[in-house]
Amino acid sequence: MSAPNSRRNLLLWLLFGAGAVTFAWQLDGKVDAALLVAGKPSLQKLARWCSEAGEGWAVAIWGILCAAIFFLMKRPETAAKIFFTAVTAEIAGLVSIIIRAFVGRARPNAHVPQGIYGVWHDGHWIIGKYDFSSFPSGHSAVAAVYALAVMWSRIAQGVHHLSDVTASIVLAVPVAMLMKKHFAWANGMFFEKLACKSPAGKPPSSKF
Repeated sequence: MSAPNSRRNLLLWLLFGAGAVTFAWQLDGKVDAALLVAGKPSLQKLARWCSEAGEGWAVAIWGILCAAIFFLMKRPETAAKIFFTAVTAEIAGLVSIIIRAFVGRARPNAHVPQGIYGVWHDGHWIIGKYDFSSFPSGHSAVAAVYALAVMWSRIAQGVHHLSDVTASIVLAVPVAMLMKKHFAWANGMFFEKLACKSPAGKPPSSKF
């Protein structure tokens, strides 16, 4: 795909994403209340498990472990794809964390009025403060394969709004596109060279 087409598609996606987030924002109250699992122990436990599965450290461990297993099975192409997916998920989560540090949106369960506070509130810096780290959802951006379960869990626990997890999807797609363009080839070639399966400088046969 040519560069102009890629830029056009990215712009269209971001415009669509902005519309989706705006629409979801209007539904936050109703959806948040409908999915909240407070007072439901079994669902609380499930939501907590799904949420922990979306932690960056969990994705990193599983990605490295699975990539290592397939590499030892002499399947470097599969190992490279798994590792690429894990790294992309981590980068998407990191970008989400950086954005929400400056947005400063209150979490649904925060002990402050709902709203966007930026980086300063009540005479204090609030960058990195839990109560003001709602938008977008880092967990949902990290969880590539099992995103729906993690998205549900974050809303169900009252720590994110519907629009937060919607924004994470909008954010994760361009991050994945950039990673595929600038990192996938080098990642695949690294694993093939590591396995001594391709001559130096030859592009890997795997398709990303």
